[in-house]
Amino acid sequence: MSDAHPEPERSIVLVGLMGVGKSTVGRRLAKRLGLPFVDSDEEIERAADHEIGEIFDRFGEASFRDGERRVLRRLIAGERKVIATGGGAFMDGETRALILDRCLAIWLDADVETLARRVSRRNHRPLLVGKDPLPFLRDLAEIRDPVYAEAHLRVASGPGPHEQTVERIVQALAERAR
Repeated sequence: MSDAHPEPERSIVLVGLMGVGKSTVGRRLAKRLGLPFVDSDEEIERAADHEIGEIFDRFGEASFRDGERRVLRRLIAGERKVIATGGGAFMDGETRALILDRCLAIWLDADVETLARRVSRRNHRPLLVGKDPLPFLRDLAEIRDPVYAEAHLRVASGPGPHEQTVERIVQALAERAR
């Protein structure tokens, strides 16, 4: 594995709060590493033939998490790739154990102010419907950050361009390989 193009032996799974850039960073990271990219939320929507918000509304979060777990199990079983997960995927104990055992989990971490700015630009997040993003994300981070901390690597996702986060990941992978 060279410093310029680290090639992890396992799939890389990006975890972290909504708005941290898992999908955008994941696409760019996959291209940089020459690996396929998959967004687990897109795969869930395809498998269920419903959008995430519809699944939450019609079947509830527990049903969504069950489907999410099944989709991630399938994705992880395939070829090496970069996988962006939904913000809550890593919170499920069974899903987390699967990811930690079979993949390289990378926690993309950002301050809640940055996240609130990012998620305010779009309204497609079921957990945010009717809520002020900043206090909601602050409370969510308090609950989820200790669990995200179980990931193999933690990489800062600052307010700058996502390419900076990709570069930090590539550096962290190179350091891990040494």
